[in-house]
Amino acid sequence: MVQCDFDGTISTEDVTDSLLQRFGRDGWEALEAAWERGEIGSRECMKGQVALLDMDRAELDAHLATIAVDPHFGAFVRAARERGMPVQVVSDGIDYAIHAVLERHGLGDLPVIANRLVQTGPRSWQLQSPWASAACARASGNCKCERLAEQRERHGRVLYVGDSTSDFCVSGRADLVLAKYKLIQHCVDHGIAHAAFTDFSQALALLPQPVALELAA
Repeated sequence: MVQCDFDGTISTEDVTDSLLQRFGRDGWEALEAAWERGEIGSRECMKGQVALLDMDRAELDAHLATIAVDPHFGAFVRAARERGMPVQVVSDGIDYAIHAVLERHGLGDLPVIANRLVQTGPRSWQLQSPWASAACARASGNCKCERLAEQRERHGRVLYVGDSTSDFCVSGRADLVLAKYKLIQHCVDHGIAHAAFTDFSQALALLPQPVALELAA
């Protein structure tokens, strides 16, 4: 089966970052810097940042309507399903945002596992992390390594698709990785079987040959 990251992989930009840049009150950059220095985990960072968002639901929805996805992702999903490979979106981002963007692009039936956004007031929000794990090495809101282990028990082999830091840990546990952006160099540095891509037109071309790719990596 296929597990796929969302922000920067399916979407063309990081949705949480775009929300913070537009609606975040002072302090979210300091949390980001603390996370980059390794002083806090991504769950603590994002929980604090979401609490600093100042927007109502209409503003949130209007902003999400501007988020683009890779134009070839829909074809990738259809091709995977035709080959009997279910596709699941696994993200350390915001579930509401992911569902809204996917729905707008005709992909609303995709299963999504991500952090839960809860509205606590007309312009205030909270992030909950029902998929967190005390054993998570990255202290993430959604432990992608546990999500991959769950799917391996059900399907045997897992193809993971990702792009950046939140995908580093899980990439070492997947049977094969389709990597873009920062994840390419991480896979090279750690000897992780992978194929590089820049958009899903390339990933689509790679999809029919996972065994050949693994042997070549």
